[in-house]
Amino acid sequence: MTSYKELGLVNTRDMFAKAVKGGYAIGAFNFNNMEQMQAIVQACVETKSPVILQVSRGARDYANINLLRNMARGVVEYAHELGCDIPIVLHLDHGDSFETCKDCIDNGFSSVMIDGSSLPYDENVALTKKVVEYAHQYDVTVEGELGVLAGIEDEVSSAVSHYTKPEEVEDFVSKTGVDSLAISVGTSHGAYKFTPEQCTRNAEGILVPPELRFDILAEVEKRLPGFPIVLHGSSSVPQEYVKMINEFGGKLKDSVGIPEDQLRKAAASAVCKINIDSDGRLAMTGTIRKVLAEKPSEFDPRKYLGPAREALKKMYMHKNIDVLGSAGHALD
Repeated sequence: MTSYKELGLVNTRDMFAKAVKGGYAIGAFNFNNMEQMQAIVQACVETKSPVILQVSRGARDYANINLLRNMARGVVEYAHELGCDIPIVLHLDHGDSFETCKDCIDNGFSSVMIDGSSLPYDENVALTKKVVEYAHQYDVTVEGELGVLAGIEDEVSSAVSHYTKPEEVEDFVSKTGVDSLAISVGTSHGAYKFTPEQCTRNAEGILVPPELRFDILAEVEKRLPGFPIVLHGSSSVPQEYVKMINEFGGKLKDSVGIPEDQLRKAAASAVCKINIDSDGRLAMTGTIRKVLAEKPSEFDPRKYLGPAREALKKMYMHKNIDVLGSAGHALD
């Protein structure tokens, strides 16, 4: 067994407490390869932001658990080399079973999510509690979930959303002992978060999605004062990258994300972790398509992955500074 502490990582406990008190959120950025990981760390070092490196079940299988463990060790050393020892969490996103969570804990993850949101309430409680009891033996923090997000991302898929019921949150947290709670207030997975029928169009003809259910968030905060809340499916789907992808051969139609001003409003509340995955995919894919279209004879991966890495870094810096409000809080 490898403890995350041996790798130089931290869990989310102190990080979230500071974020709730400070009125900002931590970026939980998904990564699948070295370039994404480099971009995240570079951006967070330059903005002096704490960060959660997030690994989905699919990414875990793609990258291999042993490589991920050693990448995590390298990430800590890389941040130090860049000049700032920022707090770094390695987190499992949407763990689907006790066995998956246990394997990640045993291999150096400092935080895991157990997603029992699609199960009947009592089964969700039982599964989450089982993961918490194991994780807390090793000082690993656990995120649970109440409510179901619509959309598709990796293995996570639901045709419809079910908002979190505020009346359940106190009982769930009390019975399970979770350290943070993901709730459903209108965000969704993937690049296609809303259908055109769910949106309105502004004067420029751009689709505008419905506002998040801040009333549900406020009621959850009231029932769980100061408790760390998490938003999944919170990519904003930058239209510049949707346009870039389509201009250079892609086919993304009516891709709509969560407006960044709504995310900033959420980050000022008890929401202290905001998950962002699709935005990174869009920035990377758009940049790679552009480079290959403009330089069709190029076959050196560094020549198109390098620019993609720079686009990602720029985007993550923007998120930390302008959306999450986490910039400058790494050394709090």
